[in-house]
Amino acid sequence: MTAPLTPPPPPNHQPQHDAWQAPPAGYGLGHEEDGPGMRTELREAAVVAVAMAVGGALLGFLWWWLAPHVPLVSDSTTVYLKDTEGEQAVAVDGTFTLLALAFGLVSALAVFLLRRRGGIALVVALTVGGLLGSLLAWRLGIWLGPSQDVVGRAKEAGVGVTFDAPLELGAKGALLAWSVSALLAHLGLTALFAPRDPDPFPDPYHPQAPKM
Repeated sequence: MTAPLTPPPPPNHQPQHDAWQAPPAGYGLGHEEDGPGMRTELREAAVVAVAMAVGGALLGFLWWWLAPHVPLVSDSTTVYLKDTEGEQAVAVDGTFTLLALAFGLVSALAVFLLRRRGGIALVVALTVGGLLGSLLAWRLGIWLGPSQDVVGRAKEAGVGVTFDAPLELGAKGALLAWSVSALLAHLGLTALFAPRDPDPFPDPYHPQAPKM
């Protein structure tokens, strides 16, 4: 009988690390429960959507207050623009759009400061809340503005007397400005400043990687 060619390992010998071995029990579980649960996310999203919708009242008030007046005049048979080359009607739409864009930036910043991790629920809330807020602002501004009964107001004003046209939003696409602004701003904030999840499989050749 011949002796084995390979000597037995010493008593204190540690087996070499197998790069393909299964990770230890519990590895990576610490990141599965990071952040709030689904119910909390939905609750936060609902609060954001409702707050933005209610904020539409402020947008509507500011639109009514800051938008320029469109002058009309009547000749007893027809109501027409006093200044046919004026840009007041365009400025009315522009005022609403600029205010909505500003509200979108503020909304995105507030949501990001309250919850930096973001999430699909918050994205949906920003979209729905911005649209609801814009609709409320639109209708509130019209309600606060001059009466929609142009003929009646022309009769009250008299022939050749200037009066203000009803507050109208000609470009209905402005109703999306709040949502679009909020989404883009929130996307930029989360991309730049949101916390990053640690890599569960770090590069072993990275200088800061743990020694194996």
